[in-house]
Amino acid sequence: MQAFLQSRITHWVTVPLAVAALFGAGYWVKGDTLVNNAQATAPVSAKTMTAPSAYITLPNFASIANSQGAAVVNISVTGTVKTAGIPGVDPNDPMFELFRRFQPNLPQTETPMNGLGSGFIVKSDGVVLTNAHVVDKADVVTVKLSDKREFQAKVVGVDKLTDVAVLKIDAKDLPTVNIGSTKNSNVGDWVVAIGSPFGFENTVTAGIISAKSRALPDEGYVPFLQTDVAINPGNSGGPLFNLNGEVIGINSQIYSRSGGYQGLSFAIPIDVAMNIEQQLLETGKVSRGRLGIGVQAINQDLATSFGLKSPSGALVSNIEKNGPADKAGLEPGDVIVSFNGQSIDRSSDLPPMVASVKPGSTVNIEVWRNKQLKKLSVRVAEMQTAQAGPAALPDSQQPSLGVSVRPLTSQELAQTQLKQGLLVEEVAKGPAAAAGIQPGDVILAVNGDQVKSVAQLRDELSKNGKNVALLVMRGESKIYVPVKIG
Repeated sequence: MQAFLQSRITHWVTVPLAVAALFGAGYWVKGDTLVNNAQATAPVSAKTMTAPSAYITLPNFASIANSQGAAVVNISVTGTVKTAGIPGVDPNDPMFELFRRFQPNLPQTETPMNGLGSGFIVKSDGVVLTNAHVVDKADVVTVKLSDKREFQAKVVGVDKLTDVAVLKIDAKDLPTVNIGSTKNSNVGDWVVAIGSPFGFENTVTAGIISAKSRALPDEGYVPFLQTDVAINPGNSGGPLFNLNGEVIGINSQIYSRSGGYQGLSFAIPIDVAMNIEQQLLETGKVSRGRLGIGVQAINQDLATSFGLKSPSGALVSNIEKNGPADKAGLEPGDVIVSFNGQSIDRSSDLPPMVASVKPGSTVNIEVWRNKQLKKLSVRVAEMQTAQAGPAALPDSQQPSLGVSVRPLTSQELAQTQLKQGLLVEEVAKGPAAAAGIQPGDVILAVNGDQVKSVAQLRDELSKNGKNVALLVMRGESKIYVPVKIG
């Protein structure tokens, strides 16, 4: 080991800057020996020491940890998940796989579920941001503050497409994080994460931004920040800070073959997350723009075929008939090179750009067609998706149904010939499940009062006591279902 250290030090003598960066001001090299302040007895002459021409200093993350750590929270969840099982047969038993193959419709059993995550306070009255996957399928969500106080949280809303969830706890005058912007961040910038990896609360790790606008499989609506910050299970939902102490992202995913950190972590840009938070708080759902096209990446061969100077842009492979793009005059084979004034370098750049546009807005696009640029205007429609802002309602502090609902889309309203209603997407263990409410039901009214928004449903539940009558549309029938909230 000593010989290894000696050889390393000898090499570092020839690179003074590396010595300063690695060991700091408390060490220097004397000949080929590492010396610290405590061992030094006499000044080192210029003949035996190569003086560095400059010093490299690392940033001090203590101020960020001290000023922002109080607004970072630990989140624990409990619930049940339904899994296929065979009574008396261990799922790890080889016989289980045999039964599963020949009996695909195995009975569903409920298995207890516990999870840990992180989050951060964005409003002093108790609004907390975290990942949607942290609170997914949770019956009870508990938020623990840095001062050890614990609160059962209400899930205001979740957006699975961006993996953002908004929680609310019953507290006031809480510390909050400083919100920044991803737009002001650059590749190579230092960043700091605070969270609860493996349950170790308020753990601080640091690294740099490795890349921006990363597209991940099945995550087409988020231009992720890639970092090399150490992120592990339990960090999910925690904040990513810049050196100004501003949150620029929500730590969400890692790339790993082992399940643990391997140098690649990804964060949701805070600009995306705050837009989701605002929509969920104001309307209970998330609206996204839609063009009605399918696109694919451009490689060098395609670029040559289309006469492009470089393999950039989004190649239109198919167009929805009578959709926004069709009405605007786009054609298969067009290459979209800019959208709303922003250039398209990769095809993965386009979906988040379109999704961020308010439905109904008209934007300008540039396409490459027949080796010429062509300008078009398109009126962006609203994305119709079952994941457009489902808002979960489990809440131990207020009356709760234990369901996940969302407003009907315009297409669903037309199909059902309704003017308003809330579609039940998921039913957790609770009052609604006990009363027979099912996924696919449409809640029309509470005790005779019509409901058309998630917020209105909460208000009606709060003011109507422990017993309510829900008017529900199931199939083509409308029925009243009595629910005892308790």
